[in-house]
Order: sequence, then structure tokens, then C-alpha cells
Amino acid sequence: MVSCWGFGLKIKISALAMPMLVFGVVFSFQKKPSLKGLGNVLAGLGFFFLGIHYMKDGFEVFKQYIDLSQYAVQGYLGVLIYTGLGIIITTVLQSSSATLALILTALSAGQIEYENALALAIGANVGTTITAVLGAIGSNSAGKRLAMAHFIFNTITGLVAVALIFPLAKLVNYLSESLEIAPTNYVLKLALFHTIFNVLGVVIMLPFIKKLEHFLLRFFNKTEEAKDVHEPKYLNTAVLKFPGTAIIALIKESKYLYKNSIFEIVTHALNIHRSDVKSHEKIKNIIEKSVDDFHINVDELYYSKVKAIYGKIIQYASTAQSTLRLNKAQINMVTDIKIANRKMVEIIKHSSELNRNISKVLNSDNEYLKQEYDGYRKKIIKVLRVIYLFRTENDAKKYGSN
Repeated sequence: MVSCWGFGLKIKISALAMPMLVFGVVFSFQKKPSLKGLGNVLAGLGFFFLGIHYMKDGFEVFKQYIDLSQYAVQGYLGVLIYTGLGIIITTVLQSSSATLALILTALSAGQIEYENALALAIGANVGTTITAVLGAIGSNSAGKRLAMAHFIFNTITGLVAVALIFPLAKLVNYLSESLEIAPTNYVLKLALFHTIFNVLGVVIMLPFIKKLEHFLLRFFNKTEEAKDVHEPKYLNTAVLKFPGTAIIALIKESKYLYKNSIFEIVTHALNIHRSDVKSHEKIKNIIEKSVDDFHINVDELYYSKVKAIYGKIIQYASTAQSTLRLNKAQINMVTDIKIANRKMVEIIKHSSELNRNISKVLNSDNEYLKQEYDGYRKKIIKVLRVIYLFRTENDAKKYGSN
């Protein structure tokens, strides 16, 4: 990204901006998706290049009235001050790219010193983690893990870069000579510095990836344990930005609802333990030993564990259908998800009546009636076991397990 800015500042790419904008606008109004996508790309690049041009000109004009370079601070004190300033600016702008644009254009116009620009770039790299952290507040555990990993990586990289900023600056000077970059071409040297300290961060963190993964999984799993099952695990506002993420989240939430609520309620409504259904024990033996009444209230379990999350799934599915540009296959998939969830709710309602009858029969002396209901329980257990085995087999294939 920094290299693109450096390219834009040294070469007059503003001449390319207007043709890109013209063709971008024309293509973006085409019906063909490929042309529409190309138009959006060209329009974005056109505005990008035009922005670089105007920002550079703006700093050139601004220099006639005030010279920001007079506020330069040398040494490690300047490094710390400008690193902090870079963090603050990025936090306010909510974009490290925007901060780097300001840094590079100001550096190109001679408004800031090269040494201070290096510190600002480090600060921008660290400050961008604030955006990720804020975005993860309403996210699920996976989103929070990613935001924390981003924060840890960028913070450690920033600390190392601050500690080694002067040796790294010397390395940049050495490499610049080898790459035939002019000593006064501070824009490209800053781009090179930015690349080096990010690569250095990758090299430092790479051996600790597994340990970081285990820490994040353990930490956020503990925080998720406090959540009730009926709270959404995968649904958040971020997933509704793209059709693919919305559908994946809806599928995962539906599976989670079945696994942790529907499966439990149905098996307990039959006065059967879930572990027995998941086991390889003969169904006949399970029925013979399952003679105790669990005394569960299916309706109460529905309202406490199912209704809220079912409502969220339907709400998100309807929102995805009304706000996102879904193709025919995606529309059908979302419809199928809604139908599947509605069927699960219907099963719960039927289980309520079934549970009352089974509980009465368990305490009855009518052996013929017990046999009929036991036969009915066998059929349902067989279906539940098939669903369970089918799901676990699919998970095994998905994750490469045996």
C-alpha cells in the first residue's frame, strides 16, 4: 500500500485518473456483472490516484503559509512523540491507509522530517489495531480472536520497530543504494522501511503462531462459556455486509441451534439421554433402560432456549434477502435455511405433546400401550442417530479427521 502511494507521488498518475473515472462510471452502469465489477475497480483506482494528486498539491500550497517541519523532534524522544501521534491520528481517522497517505504526501512536500515520518508510520501500524478492536466488540468469538491476534502482532511489531528504528533506518539506506534509490527520495525509503519492519514482525511472530492460537482459543472460550445457548453465536451486523458471510453465518447458527437445543429437547422429550443416542449402544437396549420420567417442560425450554435464537435467524435471513444482492442460488439457500428452522420449531411443538403422552405411558400399567410408544421412540432415536452420524461424518470430512 505504501509503495502504491510512493509510486503515485513520484509519477504523475493524475493523468490516468480521469480516463479511469470515465470508463469506471460507464462500466459500472452495465448489466453484466463482470463489466460492473471492472467499472467499480476502475472508478476506485481513479479516485485513489486523483486523491494522491490533490493531497500532494494541497501540502505544497499549505507549505507557503506554515512549515510543519519546524516542529521536528530528533532522537528517541522524537520517535516516541511521533509514534504516539501516529497512533492518535490513525485512531481518529479509523484508517492506517489514510494516515500513511497524509504522512507520505507531507513528507513529499517537505512538511515533516524523514526520521519523524518513520515514527509516524510505526504509530499508524499500531493505531490501526484500534479499528479492529472496536469492530470486534459486537462480533462473535472468532472475530474477537482475530482482532486480538491483529492487536498483538501489530503491537509487538511496533515495539520492535521503535527499539530498532535507527538500525533499520541504516539498513534502509544500505538497501536504497543497492536498489539505486536516491538518498533524498524519502518517500520510497519510507515505503521500504514500512515493508522491512512488517516483514520483521512476521519473522518474529511466526514461531509463536501455535502458542498464540492456543492462548486465544482458551481465553475466548472461557468468555463464551458464560453465554446462554439461546444467544446468537455467529450472527452479528458485520455478517450482513456480504451474501457469502451472511449465508455461512445463518447455516452455522442453525447447526448450533440444532446441536445445543433442538437435539437436547427432542431426546429429553422422549426421556432419553443424548449420550445414549450418540453412542453405539443398541436402540433396543436404550429403550429398555430408559424408564424414568425426566419431568421436563418442553414449552418452557422452547421459550428459554429456542424462540429468541430462532427469531434472530429468521430476522437475519429476511434482512439478507431484502438488503443484499443475492443470486438465484443464494436466494434459494436462504429460503431453505428459513424452512429448515421453521421445521425445527414445529418439531419442538410436536415434542411437547409427545412428551406428555410418553410420561403418562411410563407410569401406566398398560403394557401394550408402552410397546407402541417404545416402538415410536425407537424410530425417532434411529432418525436422531442418523442425523448425528451424518453431521459428525461431514465434520470429519470437512476438517480432515478420521
